[in-house]
Amino acid sequence: MSIEPETQARDRKDLAEALRGLRRAAGLSGERLAIRCNMSQTKISRIETGRALPTVIDVERILKALAVPDEVADELLSLTRRANVDYASWRAYARVGLYHKQAELRALESSSRLMRHFLPAVPTGLLHVREYAVETLSPTVASDPARDVARAVQARLERQAILDDGSRSFRFLMTEQAVRWQRASTGAMAAQCAHMAEVNRKPNVEIGIVKQDAQIPGTPMNIFVVYDDRLVTIELFSGEVVLRDPRDVTQHINLFDLFWSYARTGDDASAYLEEVADGFMRQRN
Repeated sequence: MSIEPETQARDRKDLAEALRGLRRAAGLSGERLAIRCNMSQTKISRIETGRALPTVIDVERILKALAVPDEVADELLSLTRRANVDYASWRAYARVGLYHKQAELRALESSSRLMRHFLPAVPTGLLHVREYAVETLSPTVASDPARDVARAVQARLERQAILDDGSRSFRFLMTEQAVRWQRASTGAMAAQCAHMAEVNRKPNVEIGIVKQDAQIPGTPMNIFVVYDDRLVTIELFSGEVVLRDPRDVTQHINLFDLFWSYARTGDDASAYLEEVADGFMRQRN
């Protein structure tokens, strides 16, 4: 279910006020609570004033330290889970310019060391050639919001410079369908696959391809990206969901590792991408 920004803000405010009220009702100072929770007093202060969003684990530790009754604890943990989920619609991004989304992604990538992209439907923008990027950023149905495609495409291509930063690692895991789905002309598809094969040779980049005939004990349900062990972004048709609960992050890392274990990687992945590129080139001729 989509969560509106106003609801998110209210949940976070309610959570901060509830935790502050419980501490005061227990007769504890922020410093004493911090000691009981093995947290810093600064972190407790930031949580209670709403300047920092606590994780579910943070709140569990605080509630345990305050000996909060189970019924109240369950309600606050539910509130925490809601507060730790962000939803932004593509329509909202389109209103201010889709290129702003590219700037957000660039900032997120610049603050991360390891990024895991799970791509069951389409390659990520970090791997796009220009013509492919144009096709994926252009409206597809009448209800899609209007957007400045040229500006968004340029911002997406400029973002790709981060792939040359050797201090960061990227793992791109695609299904065979994501590679072969013809989102653009055969010439653009050939260029796209050849480009991905080349990117896969960068020392800090790994591409994995899960073939369609692989028997896997899991279903690739949606696109997601894990940034270090901090958060997960999940793409929907209508927008994007962000999860920060450490258990949600761990769940997605485990799923990524499961599918990765069935993937063709390294030179094998590059050879496969080049083979598909050749196939598209033959169709063009």
